[in-house]
Amino acid sequence: MTRPRISARIAAISESATLAVDSKAKAMKAAGRPVIGFGAGEPDFPTPDYIVEAAVEAARNPRFHKYTPAGGLPELKQAIVDKTLRDSGYRADTSQVLITNGGKQAVYEAFATLLDPGDEVIVIAPYWTTYPEAIKLAGGVQVDVVTDETTGYLASLDQLEAARTERTKALLFVSPSNPTGAVYGRAEVEAIGRWAVEHGLWVVTDEIYEHLVYGGAEFTSIATATPELADHVVILNGVAKTYAMTGWRVGWMIGPKDVVKAATNLQSHATSNVANVSQAAALTALTGDLSAVATMREAFDRRRQTIVRMLNEIPGVLCPEPLGAFYVYPSVKQLLGKELRGRRPATTAELAELVLEEAEVAVVPGEAFGTPGYFRLSYALGDDDLVEGVSRIAKLFSEIR
Repeated sequence: MTRPRISARIAAISESATLAVDSKAKAMKAAGRPVIGFGAGEPDFPTPDYIVEAAVEAARNPRFHKYTPAGGLPELKQAIVDKTLRDSGYRADTSQVLITNGGKQAVYEAFATLLDPGDEVIVIAPYWTTYPEAIKLAGGVQVDVVTDETTGYLASLDQLEAARTERTKALLFVSPSNPTGAVYGRAEVEAIGRWAVEHGLWVVTDEIYEHLVYGGAEFTSIATATPELADHVVILNGVAKTYAMTGWRVGWMIGPKDVVKAATNLQSHATSNVANVSQAAALTALTGDLSAVATMREAFDRRRQTIVRMLNEIPGVLCPEPLGAFYVYPSVKQLLGKELRGRRPATTAELAELVLEEAEVAVVPGEAFGTPGYFRLSYALGDDDLVEGVSRIAKLFSEIR
């Protein structure tokens, strides 16, 4: 009997849809086509100079030419403790911190550490594409709570309770959200936290967009809003979005000491320490001020208002105003099944493909985030490209019959 070449566990993993769209757009651009990409979720700004200089100095330091502790540089752990207290009011100590290779490794290690096969995790949809794969690899079972534009993509307590079963072990809570930009108010965060405590659930909360909120919205950490959750909460974060450091690959996990110790053991065998030069750069980022993110946030806010206005001017497109992150998640359900340049796209995946081919604009279809009928567009790109890209979409969609 011929055995499969690839294990069933790994064969079941889907390619990252956002990275796939970004890769295809870049390939088309390299071939000479003027593609505008709304796919990748990364700031279009360079990493601030003072952070880059710190990395250059670190590269010259012989200390960083050797192995360092698998769980992270002690001084970076302390900086994360200090930064977390400053930004969210949550108090931890260095024994509760694990430095990871980007936020994605923190996601994987959190679920690998918490879940046994068959444990259920409540996930609010739309959700970031990596969460389902991390839960699946850990043997967990994802239970979706689906939200839509009518509630601003916010889940209610009644929805969460309806999804809870005897096998529920954790809730994944993300605010501000990727892909929708939804931000929960303090009262809503407190209520969800109390609900989790009441039912003995773990909460895994991804706070990587904490500094990217707009208008009257405020970031509220569920760990701070519900102090009694402390022994059952794992906080995920990183420098990628706040400091335009997606390529540096530095994230972290904060949680109860036993969970962090177990996750550190896993990392000691999986990857050992995060690259020391990147850790040194992250240290400089976290111990500096937030002026760089303030500049980026101002630009993102301007682009946010522009893209929401332009998308809502397109007949058949409904785009709620996001209050955080740098994404919009418009509904295009009214456009499906209609004729466009000789085709009748029945799904948003098909419609997104048509937009890429005909308008040379890359967007990510809602299927990637668990809710067909929508597009995700990142507005972390230049103002001119943003206007040109949405204008192309509007022009193409004007032909829909």
